[in-house]
Amino acid sequence: MNIKNIFDQFNKKKIIIIGDVMIDAYLWGEVNRISPEAPVPIISKTTHENRLGGAANVALNIKSLSATPVLCTIIGNDSQGDLYLQLMNALNLPVNGILKVNNRITTTKTRVISQNHHLLRVDEEDDTSITSEQEDLLFNNIKEIVTNEQIDAIIFEDYDKGVITPNLIKQVVNLANSKNIPTLVDPKKRNFNHYKGVSFFKPNFKEFKEGLKLDLLKGDNEKLIEESKKYLHSTLNKQLMITMAELGVFIANKNEQQFFQAQVRKIADVSGAGDTVISTCALCLASGLEPGLIAQIANMAGGLVCEKPGVVPIDKELLLTECIKKIPELQ
Repeated sequence: MNIKNIFDQFNKKKIIIIGDVMIDAYLWGEVNRISPEAPVPIISKTTHENRLGGAANVALNIKSLSATPVLCTIIGNDSQGDLYLQLMNALNLPVNGILKVNNRITTTKTRVISQNHHLLRVDEEDDTSITSEQEDLLFNNIKEIVTNEQIDAIIFEDYDKGVITPNLIKQVVNLANSKNIPTLVDPKKRNFNHYKGVSFFKPNFKEFKEGLKLDLLKGDNEKLIEESKKYLHSTLNKQLMITMAELGVFIANKNEQQFFQAQVRKIADVSGAGDTVISTCALCLASGLEPGLIAQIANMAGGLVCEKPGVVPIDKELLLTECIKKIPELQ
């Protein structure tokens, strides 16, 4: 197999990402005194930065892998929503899948940092489920994009903030299956058991254990294989991949189960690694790779971004080099 040709094919792929988006805001400053009003530090602001967060980090990873992301979501018809679209435009990301609605705010998480210490985080959000009317608007927009554009995969990137609902999941999965478009899921707790008939389900070990209320220990591979078989049978999902941090990844379908060890890394920050993994899985699945290779390449991608501080998208050329060097099937 020529993995370089596979990676070159990524350039032609277009991936829809459905999920909760947010603005990650950072306020850096210095603390030199305590407030006379209360025993709290006073921070003198020096720098303020806004970044795309949530499901948008998957879009950034898809773009970094040279494919085209189409982010489908709902944001508020507010000043932060305007800012969100400005951030998308500044990065040349498509905005045709983003809907602004009244009576909902755009999620913003502001982190206050001084001398490399994280002092405080302020969350402005509405994590209630979107209304049925908003759900219809979002689905119809997704349906229009799927009908008019060549879509190679659809990712559900769930942050439990209310954009993804059980009915939206059902409608999108039915639409995708009718058009033979693979669906992938990076789940959270609220909708964990509502994903049925999807192509690829990727929880981490904790999410899998808690989502199914299992008495399961990390490292008990025999029990994990047993539970994976039950899960795939009951949900009709085609593939299950569980990330297990230092123990690597587990991938299964109805015919086989495989474990792959984690690569030895100097971990700087695990933030955003799951977004990188699901992005890589989507492009590998859309390119027709077999489960074992998908798991190994995605595992490699997740490990590489953990070596860098902060939330950063995967470096495609570095990933290609590492894959050729460390995955036996590609050597």
